[in-house]
Amino acid sequence: MEIFNEFINFIARTNLFNFIVFATIICLLAMKLDAKGKIENARANVIETIDNSETEKNNSVSELDAMQESISRINDEILEILNKSEENAQIVGNKILDDAKNTAITYQNNAQKAIENKQAMLKNDLLKRASSASIELAKMQIINELNQNPDLHNRLIDESIEQVNGVELK
Repeated sequence: MEIFNEFINFIARTNLFNFIVFATIICLLAMKLDAKGKIENARANVIETIDNSETEKNNSVSELDAMQESISRINDEILEILNKSEENAQIVGNKILDDAKNTAITYQNNAQKAIENKQAMLKNDLLKRASSASIELAKMQIINELNQNPDLHNRLIDESIEQVNGVELK
């Protein structure tokens, strides 16, 4: 057992010496590489990233709330737009109907005037034809009378001459 104790003692001394050398090298490297500063920088970066993430989260939550509020108002806005569109369509429809009625009345008045004008033209045409026919009949009657009574012809000529002599020119 003594050998065993010596062996463990030897290993312990050797391992202790190795550990001390190893710890010294690690400490020198840590001081040379400024491990504490790098760890602090990494820690500060992690804290900054967490803070930025928190800020972004808050911004995202605010945007989400704003969008949800906007979406909740969209239905009301759509209904309002539909109502206004319906009112405008009703107004335009009524305007079209009124214009159509006015146009129909105008066409009816114009047609009535055209009928009245056509009636007046036909009346004038009938009067002209009747006058022409009357003149023709009168002419034929006069010719027949003159043919039947030749003295009447001479008497009409004498009366016409007397009337012309009585007229004064101014």
